[in-house]
Order: sequence, then C-alpha cells, then structure tokens
Amino acid sequence: MLHTQRSYGGSCVAPHHLAASAGRDVLKQGGNAVEAMIAAAAAIAVVYPHMNALGGDGFWLIHEPGKAPVAIDACGPAAQLANRDFYAGESQIPERGPKAALTMAGTISGWQEALNVAAGWGKALPLPTLLADAIRHADEGIAVSQSQETLTAKHLERLSQSPGFSDALLLNGQVPREGERLRQPRLANTLKRLANAGLDDFYRGELAASMAKDLEALGSPLRLADFHAYRAQQVTPLHVQLNDATLYNLPAPTQGMASLMILGIYERIKAAEPNGFDHLHGLIEATKRAFMLRDRYVTDPHRVPTPLQELLSEERIGAEAAEINPTQALPWPYEPAPGDTIWMGTVDSEGRSVSFIQSIYWEFGSGVVLPESGVLWQNRGISFSLNPDDLRGLAPGRKPFHTLNPALALFNDGRTMVYGTMGGEGQPQTQAAVFSRYALHGMPLQQAVTAPRWLLGRTWGESSTNLKLEERFDDRLVSALATAGHDVEVLPEAFSDTMGHAGGIVRHPDGLIESAHDPRSNGGAASV
Repeated sequence: MLHTQRSYGGSCVAPHHLAASAGRDVLKQGGNAVEAMIAAAAAIAVVYPHMNALGGDGFWLIHEPGKAPVAIDACGPAAQLANRDFYAGESQIPERGPKAALTMAGTISGWQEALNVAAGWGKALPLPTLLADAIRHADEGIAVSQSQETLTAKHLERLSQSPGFSDALLLNGQVPREGERLRQPRLANTLKRLANAGLDDFYRGELAASMAKDLEALGSPLRLADFHAYRAQQVTPLHVQLNDATLYNLPAPTQGMASLMILGIYERIKAAEPNGFDHLHGLIEATKRAFMLRDRYVTDPHRVPTPLQELLSEERIGAEAAEINPTQALPWPYEPAPGDTIWMGTVDSEGRSVSFIQSIYWEFGSGVVLPESGVLWQNRGISFSLNPDDLRGLAPGRKPFHTLNPALALFNDGRTMVYGTMGGEGQPQTQAAVFSRYALHGMPLQQAVTAPRWLLGRTWGESSTNLKLEERFDDRLVSALATAGHDVEVLPEAFSDTMGHAGGIVRHPDGLIESAHDPRSNGGAASV
C-alpha cells in the first residue's frame, strides 16, 4: 500500500477498518473531528478487544485552526485501597487478574471532555448516533482478526484464569479463529446504556454501581467512590520547536517528552538521505538519550522532579545531540516497558484535527471481564512499583506511567499533521520514523508509514531488548549497524506486528487532506 489517500471532506485513520468507517460515517453526517473520533473509539473497543476496551485509558490532542492545541489526560489513578497493605505478601503487583485491575478506567471520561472542547463547534450529533456502529458490532458480532486469534492463543494459559475472560472472549471454550463471529451482548447493552443515559453514567450512574460491585466481588481494590471521584482533565501539551514545525505531545504521566526529544535531537544531526545508516543510527541513538531522561523524570504529574518542558529547551536538546557518536552505538543494557494500544486520527472539513490513543496496557489488559457490563479492565497499574521510594511507587490516587502518547505537528507553512502508533516502547520510535521520513526527508506520507521499521527494546510481550529490524532492510545497512555496535536482530517478517500499527493525516492550507494507514494492521484510511 504505497498510495496516499487524498480528499477534501475529512478523513479517519484507524488500525481496524471498521473503526475508520465508523469515524468516516459520522463525518458524512456532518459530525466534527471529535465526534468522528468518539465513534471510531467506541467501535474499535468492540472490534479490537485485545488492544483496547472501555475499561482502559485514553489521551487526546485536539486542534482547531487558529488556536493552540488542547490536550486531554484521560488516565485513571490508582484506587484509594491500592496500597502496599493491599498487596501484602506480593513482591510485585500481579500482572493479570483482579489485583491487576487497580486503576480507574479513564477513556470514557476523556470522550466526554473532548465533547466539551467541541461544544462550540456547532450542532452536536446525539450519542446514539456516535455509538451506533459500536453497538451494532457488539450485537451482531465481529469477524475475529488474525492478531486477536494469535494473541489469545499466546496468552491463553494466563488469561483464562482471569474472571470472565473465557466467557466473553473465547468461543465454546476455544480460541476464536480468524474470521469467526464473536458476539459481545453484554458490552452491547453497556454501550446502549451509555448512548441513552450519557457518558457520565460510567462514573456516577447505574453502570458505575454495577461495575464497582463486580470489581469488589472479584477482588479488585476499586470501589464506587473511585468512580465518583474521577474526571478526565484538560492539560497543557508539551512542545518542541523544529526549524519548520512545532510538535506537540502529552505531558506526564506519558512518555510524550521522549517522542518530542527524539525528533528534536535528530534534527540537529539529520542525515542527508532517509532510510540509510545515518538516518537509523541517528534516530536510535536519539531514542537512547530520550529514554534515559524519560526513565529519570516521568511519573505521576504531581511527582515529576523537574518540569518536562525544560528538558525540551534548545540548550538541553543541543547538549543531548552533542553526546551522540555518529559512528558508534551507545551500549544499551535496558529494561523497557511493554504495552499494546491503538492510535487513531481524524480531520474534518473545517480543518479541526484529533490525534487520539486508547489502551488497556498489555494484550487484553488484566483479562478481567466484568460479569454484568461485559467491560474488559486494564492492567495499567502494574507499572507501579511496590517500593515506596521508587519514582513510580504505588500510592492511592497516583497516576501510573503511560507509554501512550498521541502526536500532532503544526507546520510553519500551514499544514497540520496528526500521527501516532500503538506498541509500547515502539511508539516514540515509530513516530520518529514516520515524521522524519515525511517532514524532514520529503517522503510521501503512505511511503513513510509503509517503509521498513525498527524497534529498540521490547514490545508485544517479548523479553529481548535488542535492535529489531524488519527483513526488508538492505543487508549492507544491517551489517553497518552491527559494525557500529548495535545488537541487531533481523525479524523474519517483511511487515511485522512488532513494529506497531501506525497512521497519519496531513491537512494542507488549501483544504487537501492526505491520509495513510499501516499495512501491518487491519486498518484503513476512510475519507469523505
């Protein structure tokens, strides 16, 4: 897939084609970019359950032409009962099951806050319209994707021990096969409830009471008071200034700082041509500098030891760039963070743009599916440490470290770009690959997404932390990277899921919209 889609009426890009279609259909009905994204977000929570769910978190970047971008933090904090006493006898928080379901799910409140941002944009579409596709897919059934089959089989032994997982996400006790129909009737009823009672019912209505009762009965520390206390927040995005564009991303508790720093550093040491040694080596070494700072500073927003925006100053980025050896790799003994997620983008006919990401952390999150609501709950809280002296130590009300970080760029020439990916550690790296190819090296948008990618570190549950390359890279480049000291592993796939599911949309000043989606996913770019 090398042809960039072009249109003038709007576009939605998502890692599942049914989510992209849901967003596109809302745009066709006169909906705005936020409304289209909520339709896509609800749909993908049904059709891609291994990657995200209503019981997860979300982050937004919203841009209206002529105004500063708005960021929304829809990350849920640790329950009031989630403390060291609750985990007495545990050396770490369990990775699956009810004790892994220790943080509030923020994404639905994020949808509401995004609607609040868009409230002045004209007549709003009703919630039943926005959630219609998601309800239909849950009621009538989805065709199971290859990645859902593969990841269910891979983690079945652990996931099948989580309450509710087998009933909701297996078929007759077996792993659902690609193309088989999977119905989710309880989730359909929950979506209908949200459509009719309003999104706040998730936190302060009958739905909240149901979920809190089920979570407590199963052994989670979450209680109804945690639901009542939660609201997503508008926050000030971080930014970095490049020569031709200003890039925006999310502040703590996300790794948005790292995504911005990688590209800030790389512009200082920019290669002459894309996709060769200087390009890959430069971005990989910039990633190492950014990740070391990320792990030193990024935590709950109230506990960040130094303002993250200061790390993105010209002086600091210049100093980090000066540390990079152009011919030699920095040794990399590193313990990265896994994570699985979805990124989606929308742009409407008025040029309003959304970059959005939604996640339950690991594949299928905690694995816990609540008996009454059918909601799958995240395990994002396992990124907390039980050591109270750690930067990311567990305490009630604290927000966990997040790999999620949607990106947005405003170019000096009037273009707007939303872009991003899923993939834990791979998110900042893939953002850097896509943006640098398109914006710094002039590649067409779809080619920038499709071209072979790399990953330093771990994703998708893998334990190795080396440099992984898709097999389409030239052998001479692979040898040059190895000679420079990179611990290189060439993956057998030409298009590997390991590299995440990326996408991007660019809106030009004349209204032209360019869209690209990832051939590594089940996704699409659906335009109006």
